[in-house]
Amino acid sequence: MNKKRAQHILNALNKISKKTLSQKKFTFSYKSDFLEYKSHLSNFSTEQYALFDALFGELAVQDSIQCLFSGELVNTTESRPALHHQYRALKPSPEFDFKKICGPLLQKIKQEKYKNIITFGIGGSFEGPKLLQEFLLNPASNINYAFVSGPDKDEFNAIVKPLIGQKNLYIFASKSLSTDETLTCLKWLGKNRTDKNSIVITANSEGARALGFAEPSIVPFPESVGGRYSIWSPISLTAAVENNFTGFLQGGGLADSLLSGGSTEAKKYQKLIKTLAFSDIWFSNFCNKKNRVVLSYNWNLRSFANYIQQLEMESLGKPSNSASIFRETGQTIFGGFGSTAQHSYFQLLHQGTSQCSADIIYSPNAQSPLSNAQAQGQSSLLSSSGKQSSNLLERTNGNIPVNLFILPTLSLKELGFLLATWEHRVFVTACLLQINPFDQFGVAAGKTVAQKFLNK
Repeated sequence: MNKKRAQHILNALNKISKKTLSQKKFTFSYKSDFLEYKSHLSNFSTEQYALFDALFGELAVQDSIQCLFSGELVNTTESRPALHHQYRALKPSPEFDFKKICGPLLQKIKQEKYKNIITFGIGGSFEGPKLLQEFLLNPASNINYAFVSGPDKDEFNAIVKPLIGQKNLYIFASKSLSTDETLTCLKWLGKNRTDKNSIVITANSEGARALGFAEPSIVPFPESVGGRYSIWSPISLTAAVENNFTGFLQGGGLADSLLSGGSTEAKKYQKLIKTLAFSDIWFSNFCNKKNRVVLSYNWNLRSFANYIQQLEMESLGKPSNSASIFRETGQTIFGGFGSTAQHSYFQLLHQGTSQCSADIIYSPNAQSPLSNAQAQGQSSLLSSSGKQSSNLLERTNGNIPVNLFILPTLSLKELGFLLATWEHRVFVTACLLQINPFDQFGVAAGKTVAQKFLNK
């Protein structure tokens, strides 16, 4: 990177930020068969976009994207590639072929006709599978799916204990198999777990054998697949028991091809990713909007914000790089089911003093006209110039930047496309900030401290 040119870009961005805030909004829309996007970005313009795009070129971000997809060591602190995207490749290698890896086991699970499938996991081993299962909710299913994070025994007693004695499949999902919460649940289950009613999904097959799991019960995945990116891997096995998981992988793979492609359609998609990454950094570093609310207005996506919270905050919650022109890294992400949120923290959004931006997700195909109206209405009100009134109590802030994401039919392929798009947003943001989105040393530090107190 040319330091003089980078400093020039920073100076220009600082100069723009000191101007009187404009009521103009950056307008950009994207539409494909799987996702529609509309920007309502106040105080962000083509001027800022052009400066960020120049920095994108200076930092050779497109080359970094190619490095990611070609399997180079993009996780520099741990000297690893990040290969989660290979599960969604058009022709995956045997190590990443979900159908070949999980197919025989899925067939066996279907034949056994389990009454309950209980997954023990935390972090990426919990949020991803849970999001998928809620998205695929089928009231006619004969299987009860449960997810247990641990380590509070009240959770175990409430969810698992009433089911013991029934025909259960216990799934232990842990990349390292050193996760205290999951190992605690394994201990509590005791002799109720056998080789016939349990499997373990892990990157640590040796550790699984040491814990007493038989070889046929071990489902491996590579060390190069990070926990928060593992939704594409066998970690999401439960989502494939009664559904065509291939559609999910195909949606993600299509997004990958667009991010690295050169077609007109690919260029439009790349502008979408740039718009998201550029504006996120702009609002955080120059507009004091260090918080972003993520709101989904479909019940089947009620845990979407939790998933995104981990994806973004573990990936972008890093110290700033002294070589970067930016001092702020990732934003604080919060959110939830939009209709519920409107009766809690929306008061702060509309009239409080805390600064934030917003992502809103909905589908016009959902069965609730009210939820759709709320999604569109809140998007309009948040991004407007504010509601003026002679009564101070009725005034609203407005000018909250809003990204509006629309899923046409709420299909599994659309969800795959959306989640891969979000990963691309995170990766490009990390490249511009010059940080590593694939390590998580802060999480490891917390685990170490907990062990010290546990051993007192």
